[in-house]
Amino acid sequence: MDTQSPAVIILIVLLVVAIALAAWFFIQKNRTQKLKSQFGPEYDKAVGESRSRARAEAELQARVKRTEAFQIRPLSREDTVRFADAWRTEQSLFVDNPRLAVNHADTLVQDVMKRRGYPVGDFEQNAADLSVDHPLVVENYRIAHEIAVRDSRTEVSTEDLRRAMVSYRSLFEDLLGQTTETREEVRR
Repeated sequence: MDTQSPAVIILIVLLVVAIALAAWFFIQKNRTQKLKSQFGPEYDKAVGESRSRARAEAELQARVKRTEAFQIRPLSREDTVRFADAWRTEQSLFVDNPRLAVNHADTLVQDVMKRRGYPVGDFEQNAADLSVDHPLVVENYRIAHEIAVRDSRTEVSTEDLRRAMVSYRSLFEDLLGQTTETREEVRR
């Protein structure tokens, strides 16, 4: 049998193509699983907004690449205590002036972000950057910010402002790296 026959060559080419396709699908599936695991609900949000899994995954990978250049660091014990005290002050302010408390909460979150090493600027970029390391609470940031923006244009209800504070608190605690145990430590 001649090994150079067209049938053998076609079979070899088809086998190589099948192996290449299988490898490509395997790599794509692993990339998708890794991104889903890393980004959680943020992955689904990105896919829904872009209407293309490939574009969404490229965007999420670009976020990861961008944040790799940041010098993200944990807060010092002193900073954690200082920011936790500032948060308690804002929560107290909410009783007398909910609008001002929400405004201050947004500023406080940005201050923590800066101190941790995130560049702070455009809200959408801030949210995208946070989504890499804080994917489970970044939606809270979006909710709180949207309420704050609405409040700057037209008055929103106290219940909406309360929801904004709760959402900011969730992100704030995650940025501080606070668990129930560390919150108790900071209070001492």
